[in-house]
Amino acid sequence: MNQFILALKSNKLNVDIHQHSAFQIVITDDTPFDSIINGNLNSRIFGFLIKPQVPHHCQADHSILNIINIEPYSSLGSYIATKLLSESDAHIFRSREEINKFFNVNQGTFDINQILRSLSDSSATAFSDERVLKTISFINANYNQRKIALQALADMTFLSPSRLGALFKQQTGSSISKYLLWTRLRHAIYGALNDKKKTLTTIAYENGFYDLPQFNRYMYEMLGVPPKGLKHNSDLIQVLTR
Repeated sequence: MNQFILALKSNKLNVDIHQHSAFQIVITDDTPFDSIINGNLNSRIFGFLIKPQVPHHCQADHSILNIINIEPYSSLGSYIATKLLSESDAHIFRSREEINKFFNVNQGTFDINQILRSLSDSSATAFSDERVLKTISFINANYNQRKIALQALADMTFLSPSRLGALFKQQTGSSISKYLLWTRLRHAIYGALNDKKKTLTTIAYENGFYDLPQFNRYMYEMLGVPPKGLKHNSDLIQVLTR
């Protein structure tokens, strides 16, 4: 339920060196591209899977890139972290065949939706504690309120704030505040990509952010791209939550 996969398609991506809080998968079935990851140049690659907070840069002037951002605190984030245990910063894909093998999908074809299904199935999980489920349900229904107090959530579940916070993190891998932030971002991003006419300021307000600068800051911090760049240069493939 706290899993968040945001999949985008971007054309001719060329961004500055940046880092962000999400695991990120960048792959292409088009023209190979160049990427600098933690100061090392990787030329003519078909993609990479990168850990959070690793500085990187993409130059893909002639490529269409599929970009998958994964919430690090989710069950899928834990699964991806396990797959990358032996690698310091990133896993580089130097061929289409490597992509299919890594994600355990059919060889000889490239299907981004098949990769997304494989990722989702690999991390299927369920939370059994009713108090955690109740907290998640409340956040999902009220994320657009600008202030959700931990004490109110604790009162609702008949736990102390510290006990609820510990139980929530034990079951989901995320703090309550991070889960709330990712939920707001997910809805704001979905709104930005599905309603190109609506202003980013309106989208920020509608999804619980205090103002556009706060939305800008968290968006860049979590995903490495400002809302404006996302809105005008990307198309939504899929948003998956669990």
